Amino acid sequence: MKKLVLAGAFALFGGLAQAQEGFRLGGHIGAPLGDAADAASVTLGIDAAYMWNITKGLDIGAATGYSHFFGKDNVDDFGFIPLAVSGKYTFNKVPLFVGLDLGAAISTRNYINSGLYVAPRVGYQMKKVELYLGFQNIGSKYKNYGPGPDPRWNRNDRFNFGAVNFGANFFLK
Repeated sequence: MKKLVLAGAFALFGGLAQAQEGFRLGGHIGAPLGDAADAASVTLGIDAAYMWNITKGLDIGAATGYSHFFGKDNVDDFGFIPLAVSGKYTFNKVPLFVGLDLGAAISTRNYINSGLYVAPRVGYQMKKVELYLGFQNIGSKYKNYGPGPDPRWNRNDRFNFGAVNFGANFFLK
């Protein structure tokens, strides 16, 4: 019985040691969509996550980063810092994956509220790198601070700051 318990413990800890967990660090470039397209010309960002392998093909973790929207037509640059739960499923026998980040995005400007963050993506999985095409959306509210250069942005209303992104992430262990 003692040998069986010892063998089980080695199998359990050996399996944990083989788990595919670690840091994912990368960046993205994108084209703003929705209300963000009225205010920004391009978005650049960095992505970071720590992922745990739950079962074969399924990784779950915590993600953050920064997305910077470059303003156009007298609109200041603005950005968001997402704090999200990240999930990724890699298909068996093909190097493709689908993923989703869901959480909150903290605004870096005092005139834009923080909001709900949703970022689905599809991509190509290599051993140490993933390339992806994704969509990010931040449902937020623009705070009315009086008249400004653009009447579209001078109301107390809900906005969707979105972008279609192309990115690359690198796995660090």
